[in-house]
Amino acid sequence: MKPRVVLVWGNFNIVHPGHMRLLRFAKAQGDELWVGVTSDRLGGNGVHIPEDLRLEGVASNGFVDKAFIFDDDVQSMVRRLKPHALVKGKEHELAYNSEQVALDEYGGEMLFSSGEALLSSADLLRRELLEITTNKVEIDRKYLDRHKVDIGSLIKTIEKFSQVKACVVGDLIVDEYIICDSLGMSQEDPSIVVTPIDSKRFVGGAGIVASHGVGLGAGVDFVSVSGSDEAADFARQSLDRYSVRHLITADSSRPTTVKQRFRAAGTTLLRVSHLSQTPISRQVQDEILDRVVKSMEDCQLLVFSDFNHGCLPQRLVDEIARSGKLKGITMVADSQSSSQIGDVGRFSDMDLLTPTEREARIAMRNNQDGLVVLAEMLMDRTRSRGVLMKMGSEGLLVNTRLEGSDLMLTDELSALNKNPKDVAGAGDSLLMTSALAMASGATIWESALLGTMAAAIQVSRVGNIPLQSSELTSLLHG
Repeated sequence: MKPRVVLVWGNFNIVHPGHMRLLRFAKAQGDELWVGVTSDRLGGNGVHIPEDLRLEGVASNGFVDKAFIFDDDVQSMVRRLKPHALVKGKEHELAYNSEQVALDEYGGEMLFSSGEALLSSADLLRRELLEITTNKVEIDRKYLDRHKVDIGSLIKTIEKFSQVKACVVGDLIVDEYIICDSLGMSQEDPSIVVTPIDSKRFVGGAGIVASHGVGLGAGVDFVSVSGSDEAADFARQSLDRYSVRHLITADSSRPTTVKQRFRAAGTTLLRVSHLSQTPISRQVQDEILDRVVKSMEDCQLLVFSDFNHGCLPQRLVDEIARSGKLKGITMVADSQSSSQIGDVGRFSDMDLLTPTEREARIAMRNNQDGLVVLAEMLMDRTRSRGVLMKMGSEGLLVNTRLEGSDLMLTDELSALNKNPKDVAGAGDSLLMTSALAMASGATIWESALLGTMAAAIQVSRVGNIPLQSSELTSLLHG
């Protein structure tokens, strides 16, 4: 079946918001939107910009499938192209429209609309998925001096990421951002009414942690479980595109976790999660364990990325950690407790843990002690070498022990991006970047700084987009 073609024509000196409304409406009326741009000769005094530039402006619009210059009269163009529908602005509805003659000859349709305001805002809203708003990052020079860190050493650490082979194990998640336009307050009850305009999906959870690793230059195996569904197919295709070697076990008894975020005016209004929190079966655990152990044969780094949706039962965690410890692999763990309940304290003998303050307090069942005491208690319980305690807008608390001593060393790093667009994913970027740094021989102080920089980059955009090593080096170069 041929696609339903919709035609729009005009001078298009500039593509302004009114055009955007018209083009979006026209696109919604068929499968393909074709736009005819009048030639300089045909446009006469109505054109002020050369035809090639006007054509370029129209062709670059995301709604337009085909743009072209036409130099004959409009009726002839319509007869030649035979669009299923031709769209003109509402102001032309009561006027004489010569195109109607040609449309009537073969049964074409003429539609009149200037679009709606909410439709033109779609492009503006869609931009928040693309634009990056990283502030000028000012690294704390006193922090560098305290820990004898220089920019050159950090750049060398980033270059060493390409020498690291990592294995990431944890929950696979698909994040879907549904962009909405606000219609106002309901008159029946005190609730906000929105209309969905667009949506975009990203690989999330442990999948984006693995993708960050590849973007930063490392080789990464990603081991996880999924459902047998369309979301799993999307995730695999995305991981292939990011060059992540994925070893995902399909389990038809559970869905692939999908988390939806409904956003309007740059703010997340509601989150909806489609998931199962039932632990995976013993058979699936054994399959994952076998894959992780094989991956660790040539790995220098093991990362647990736990979202507490059933992928990492305690038996599986203990078996993997035991194997990693015997091989002397750098091991790092994160266990999220945002809308779900987790326990970062169940990961023992890690080189690094990266909990939020809330996650540390949940693990230790401690709501009264100070942050340093809390970190020390967590390190004692888990026998971990270091803790990066995430404090949101307050930054990061870095905790370790003086080598060969029980003396706790603590320092803090301020959040580097003061105007975040989307804080989701900040912890994942910090986790993988700091883990790669430690596996590359960096100190915990260097690892924490690079992780904080990665988080600053991640929160500067909406949605999970893999980090690139060039982004970190650009920030270091200032």
